[in-house]
Amino acid sequence: MEKSIDDRFVEIRAGGVTLQGNLTIPEGAPGMVLFVHGSGSSRLSPRNQFVAEYLQTAGLGTLLFDLLTPEEERIDNVTRELRFDIDMLSHRTVAAADWLLEQPYASAYPIGFFGASTGAAAALIAAAERPVISKAVVSRGGRPDLARRVLPVVQAPTLLIVGGLDGPVIDLNQQALALLNPAIPKRLVVVPGATHLFEEPGTLEKAAQHARDWFVQYLTPEGQE
Repeated sequence: MEKSIDDRFVEIRAGGVTLQGNLTIPEGAPGMVLFVHGSGSSRLSPRNQFVAEYLQTAGLGTLLFDLLTPEEERIDNVTRELRFDIDMLSHRTVAAADWLLEQPYASAYPIGFFGASTGAAAALIAAAERPVISKAVVSRGGRPDLARRVLPVVQAPTLLIVGGLDGPVIDLNQQALALLNPAIPKRLVVVPGATHLFEEPGTLEKAAQHARDWFVQYLTPEGQE
């Protein structure tokens, strides 16, 4: 029998703004993955939607939400400043996690964070600030180095995925991996033939597979023991 899926549009209060999101919860989901998108992106990013659907087929719930309001997006498209405001992005990511836990239909779920580009730094900071509920972090083509100050105290198992043709970002991820808490499971995976956006055939699916396996491992009851 095919499992039912709860799919809804949501609005999240974060400080003085309202952020829009899409929440999907398959029946029997063991946990929720919050997507923290990267530079100049949104919840409608085809890449993040592809990965979210991949996770959903594994039974995981997903929350894709905009880190910027429509007006802020218009400003950022010109100035490109807000996408690098890591403090603001991390505060809003924490607010989204807190909002999720306030919802009666989602309050019991352990949380994972999937961050891309600058969103990876915001995801790691959120995991550090909410260690009890944060059970896993995955970064795709991310900039975890921008969360340097919290890397040694992150308690969530962390997977860093980088394209094999994304040389400078590989170096930054290697540096971040070395700074991460040595007591947690942590790993750097390099996807051969992939550039920064994983646009090459099959590379995004490979990244999604790695993310799925990591979240399934650490968001299930067995992985939390």
